[in-house]
Amino acid sequence: MSIRIEDLRGQGLTSNLVRDSVPRAALDITEAAVAAAEIIEAVRTRGVAAISELSTRFDGFVAEPLWASQDELETALAELSPQLRQAIEESISRVRKASRDALPSTVTTRHEAGGTVTTRYVPIKSVGLYVPGGKAVYPSSVVMNVVPAQVAGSTRLVIATPGQKAFGGRAHPTVLATAKLLGVTDVLVIGGAAAIAALAYGVEQIGLAPVDLITGPGNIHVAAAKRLVRGTVGIDSEAGTTEILVLADHSANARFIALDLISQAEHDEAAACVLVTDSEALAQAVISHIDDLIPQATHSERIAVALSGQQSAVVLVDSIEAAIVFANEYATEHLEIVTDDDTSVLTQITNAGAIFVGSYSPVALGDYMAGSNHVLPTGGTARFNAGLGVHTFLRAQQVVDYSQSDLAEIAQKIETFARAEGLDAHGQAVSERLR
Repeated sequence: MSIRIEDLRGQGLTSNLVRDSVPRAALDITEAAVAAAEIIEAVRTRGVAAISELSTRFDGFVAEPLWASQDELETALAELSPQLRQAIEESISRVRKASRDALPSTVTTRHEAGGTVTTRYVPIKSVGLYVPGGKAVYPSSVVMNVVPAQVAGSTRLVIATPGQKAFGGRAHPTVLATAKLLGVTDVLVIGGAAAIAALAYGVEQIGLAPVDLITGPGNIHVAAAKRLVRGTVGIDSEAGTTEILVLADHSANARFIALDLISQAEHDEAAACVLVTDSEALAQAVISHIDDLIPQATHSERIAVALSGQQSAVVLVDSIEAAIVFANEYATEHLEIVTDDDTSVLTQITNAGAIFVGSYSPVALGDYMAGSNHVLPTGGTARFNAGLGVHTFLRAQQVVDYSQSDLAEIAQKIETFARAEGLDAHGQAVSERLR
């Protein structure tokens, strides 16, 4: 069963129509939150015992000890192949450069009548970094989490990653090697919602103190758990199961688009893979290439399930303008623009986690080597959330500095404001200083 065609030509593209024509995966985050809430409460109240029970139930093994040892980290790095190490180091270099360039500057505002307000950026010191496992291994997610945190100045970095049955219940060696390469020595062998709970509330039995911020991608259960602990700790975004939307016209290379949809479908059966176009010829060509390519793929069964799911479709619209409306309403994690006027289309896009422009900027480039970050908002949350970056690990603070004469210049206006709000003590706090 191949990806379906959803024909929206001749219809006004409303939020409801976009949502109903290409709904997200059948497992909604609100449903996943019910199971996640039980896991979080169990870990919060029972710690290691709950983590062991959950690991046995979901993974079929118990990861002991829950901390990766320094020997494990050193051995993993020593055994990392030179070719892979070079690739990881190149990724680190590119992400670090982009992160440094994105560091915000301290800004001071000086009022003519006197007084200053300085906006400065302070790092979040203690952060938990989730690196998923499951159907694949993600050393790239170690890089995407750790590097911007280090550039921001975070000093306590704790990675949580699932144990792998193929490695005796221990974390994947490539993940450990990448952590060691980056100088991170605190690695928890815990996955899923249990890991999010452990990071948010701490686990006293193993000496894990709570963190202040949790970042990183994961499946829908991880995203649900992050939603539930928000407020107890900060989170980056609900970076759940992957999504790709390709916005293309007749000029696009159909085989390239098919490959890009397949590349994201291989992540997970619930991956959302969508093409929106005004060209029926392109739509049919992409579907033909998909049908030819799936049998050749390593994860052909997983890809077929993702592409035939309700969350994936080839969407036909009347014009590129309509495709832009669709893209902004859908608010995808990854948006590719492949048209004969990419620059014009880009200026009209508002809602997307990350945008890839042109035939030679595939999402796979962003996953590894672009220097951009691949931890991005999913499920439509790109309407109000940003992707992971150095800014995630920083807090803006405003510093107010007024002298007596500066305060005197606006004292009367402050007292007037305070009386209007019925807060006389506010006015008195100013006037007493000037007597």
